[in-house]
Amino acid sequence: MRIIREKLAASLCVLLLCGAPLAASAKVSEAEAEKLGKELTPLGAEPQGSKDGTIPEWKGAAIFNDEQKHYTFAKLQQLRSADPDRLNMTRTAQGEAVDKPLFTITAQNYTQYAEHLSAGHQEMFRRYPDYKMIVYPSVRGHFAPEEINEAVKYNATHAELDGTDDISGARLATPFPIPKNGAEVMWNNRLKFRGVSAVRRYNNQAIVDADGSFQISKLIEDVRVEYGNLKDKSRENNVIVYYLQRTLSPARVAGQITLVHEIFGKGTSGRNAWIYNPGLARVNRAPEVGFDNPSLGSDGLQFNDQIDMFNGSLSRYDWKLIGKREIYIPYNAYTMSDPRYKYKDIIRKGHINQDLARYELHRVWVVEANLRPGHAHQFKRRTFYLDEDSWALTLVDCYDNRDKLWKLQEGHVITLPFLPGSTTVPEVIYDLQSGRYFVTAMVNEDSVNNFELSFDREYFLPKNLRSLGERR
Repeated sequence: MRIIREKLAASLCVLLLCGAPLAASAKVSEAEAEKLGKELTPLGAEPQGSKDGTIPEWKGAAIFNDEQKHYTFAKLQQLRSADPDRLNMTRTAQGEAVDKPLFTITAQNYTQYAEHLSAGHQEMFRRYPDYKMIVYPSVRGHFAPEEINEAVKYNATHAELDGTDDISGARLATPFPIPKNGAEVMWNNRLKFRGVSAVRRYNNQAIVDADGSFQISKLIEDVRVEYGNLKDKSRENNVIVYYLQRTLSPARVAGQITLVHEIFGKGTSGRNAWIYNPGLARVNRAPEVGFDNPSLGSDGLQFNDQIDMFNGSLSRYDWKLIGKREIYIPYNAYTMSDPRYKYKDIIRKGHINQDLARYELHRVWVVEANLRPGHAHQFKRRTFYLDEDSWALTLVDCYDNRDKLWKLQEGHVITLPFLPGSTTVPEVIYDLQSGRYFVTAMVNEDSVNNFELSFDREYFLPKNLRSLGERR
């Protein structure tokens, strides 16, 4: 298996992360790595449940039945039309009935649960009297193929992080399953195994104003994964992910194409990007594609480094590993993508329709990022919450330069056993000061994402953008 020399600053659909100056992180010992798959899950989580039983033991692949593990794109399309209940993995999981809620947290009782709520969620209860979180039994179903498990164990004793930009000795998957600092935890999120070598995603986004009115943008996103690609391990370049986004609506930006090469290498920006403008029929290099530059089509509600929950260089922040907490997070959120619910059913004034959201108690890694002296960003401080089983980033509390809570990010986690892999759909960014919010990665009114495609690297060359634009 090919060992990859990494110097990362970016990942899927965006940049990767680095942070405050650190000495090279030490590899763990062989004895410590032997805990993986025994005292720890193969990806580094605690397999045992919580003492009070509210968090169950990890079951991984055993949660799902054989049919769920072998869904094809054609089968997913069929179920989407004929039997969408079978796409909700919690409703057909083996074991206990996990589709029945345990209790509901409301604006009237949330203080009773404060120890298990992020600061952002507590603010949502204070701000919106109708806000609620319906809590369900926790289901721990994330798992990875055996080849990935082997790569993670290898990484534990070989991967090193020099400062926060340079990773060496890692291959295919999670580089630091037994992390020692906050930057390593964030790298685990950016380089987690995604279960695909390529995907075409139908991404619908909504800009929601304070009065509840909203505008939908429709995108098609083509992705070729380089790091963690089990089908093609050649990796003869420094690209982590190729990403091509075509805008279908609204009309004023329809036809625009954005191309991104997520790259690694010390001293790089973490990504190279180009934009095709249909009005000018011209391809231009995009100079500002990271940090707190507003992402295209978000009306300023999303910064570039909030795409995919977080991406980009870590160099502007100091990263502190706080440890683990038991937190209510959006999890097993299959109902949020149920085709029977339209976008008008999801979007509400102030927040999404919380009747459709599912929250579970999980152990999460907590990482705090503080803006370094002499560096600029509209977020002075951020707190990140990452699911211990999947390394999925599921909550972020974002503070402005007055150190006031400004934004809350939610990533609604689902596990797809037929890949296998976990992802966050949809993702929501709440502006807690203006009352507006932004929703991305909604797929309810489109085709299911196609995970069976393949793309040549040549498809993602800047010279192809004009011809792609002229074909629409």
